[in-house]
Amino acid sequence: MRSSSFLILALSFALPSLAQDDAARGGQGGGHGPKLVDSQKLQDAVTVEALLEHANTLQGFAYAYPERNRQFGGKAHNDTVNYLYKSLTAKKLKGYYKVTKQSFVEPTFHPGNFTFTQDGEPVPDSIQFAYTPNGAAEAPLVPVANVGCSASDYPAELAGNIALISRGSCDFGLKVAFAGSVGAVGAVIYNNVDGILPPGATLVAPPRPEGPYVPAIGVLNSQGVAWRTAIEGGEEVVVAISVEGGSVVELWTQNVIAETAGGDHQNVLQLGAHTDSVAAGPGINDNGSGTIALLEIALQLAKYKVNNAVRFSWWSAEEDGLLGSEFYVASLSEDELAKIRLYLNFDMISSPNYVLAAYDGDGSTFGTVGPAGSAEAEKLFHDYYDSVGSPSTSSEFNGRSDYGPFLDAGIACGGLDTGAEGIKTAEEAATFGGTAGIAYDPCYHSACDTVDNLALPALEINSKAIAHAVATYGASFDSLPPKAASFAAQKAASPKYKFDAKGGVFVA
Repeated sequence: MRSSSFLILALSFALPSLAQDDAARGGQGGGHGPKLVDSQKLQDAVTVEALLEHANTLQGFAYAYPERNRQFGGKAHNDTVNYLYKSLTAKKLKGYYKVTKQSFVEPTFHPGNFTFTQDGEPVPDSIQFAYTPNGAAEAPLVPVANVGCSASDYPAELAGNIALISRGSCDFGLKVAFAGSVGAVGAVIYNNVDGILPPGATLVAPPRPEGPYVPAIGVLNSQGVAWRTAIEGGEEVVVAISVEGGSVVELWTQNVIAETAGGDHQNVLQLGAHTDSVAAGPGINDNGSGTIALLEIALQLAKYKVNNAVRFSWWSAEEDGLLGSEFYVASLSEDELAKIRLYLNFDMISSPNYVLAAYDGDGSTFGTVGPAGSAEAEKLFHDYYDSVGSPSTSSEFNGRSDYGPFLDAGIACGGLDTGAEGIKTAEEAATFGGTAGIAYDPCYHSACDTVDNLALPALEINSKAIAHAVATYGASFDSLPPKAASFAAQKAASPKYKFDAKGGVFVA
């Protein structure tokens, strides 16, 4: 579905067997600090001052260009990647890490203008889907059967007409492709819950084997239900769609991977954070916060020895659908995937109206259970918060960050976040402070997501929690379940996941 290429260094200690890229081969003694990593000492070494210095650097990259963002494919994002690479290959680290830039090319959608009308009047609260093709049509709506997840739901009478489809159960893009396959000239998908369809709703980049995309619009549940009811009552409902100026361009970008030269490379702790922002702003909480926490911890870890290899990962193009982490996981053989004992993800760890949340690995709060080891990772973070006298809560595995491809691969996952556009409850405000009834991050995906948007108490405690996890698992995986007999057995035993979201976009 996406045309991708990449260059990467094939590392001697069994990182994935990938092609050559500009990578650093450090000197002797990498990963062999004088003493085994100690949790408290590593935590103490991570300071707010150092984190803020990194944060201001990222903001400076964004503000150096007219776009004032760090969107993937842009110059400020490239500067972010280079900053990480140079920091981790600095001579003072003495080759502690083997560092690679994993390059790839991904399509991205640049929206144009659209109108959607009935009887010449704009239909309120309508959106265009990302990757909708340009085109214009005026025709009657024809409802599809069920929720439009099977080709048989699309009647022949759709030819030359516009499909009316409910959201739910399968991807937006699949529904629109099915409509195109029977000759529909457009598609209208209405929400299956109250409110507008989520920002970032996408068809995902074409082509699709089921059929061609047609111009696609999203509307409110109330609007779609009213139209369906009228049509089933014998009325004809005619609408007009016009989409123009949209384009798909391919952008080159890079992940950054840094693995300790020392430690057991058959048993790897992997950590990740995405480096890109949305177009609206510099993205200093989302996700500069996770980016800088991992960078500073990686720099401080270089003073110590590890028993298990630690692999830090910075992902590009998360906001466009987890593209960097998906590309990375797809590039690994089963043998390489089997070496990852645990993946920990950190995305938005400093929201101004924060909660302190660990991913719900045991499924006790939201019902989605992670692969074996995920429950233990959740417990480690809750125990850490308890140990420093802080409350904590759980966050749902919902596909909205880079743990998604690792869950799909059957790898144990954990991580932290502090909330995004969701609304803080009165109970949460009583527990964590802050203001009930407003978003955890009122500057989510906005120009005001700057250094001033960071909640420094959350940034500090979460960075130290991550340092604790690095020290704990860098020393031993004894708290995790034993490895499965084979990776095939591990994946077979893991749950299967179906998420509506992929990073910053919604696919269903």
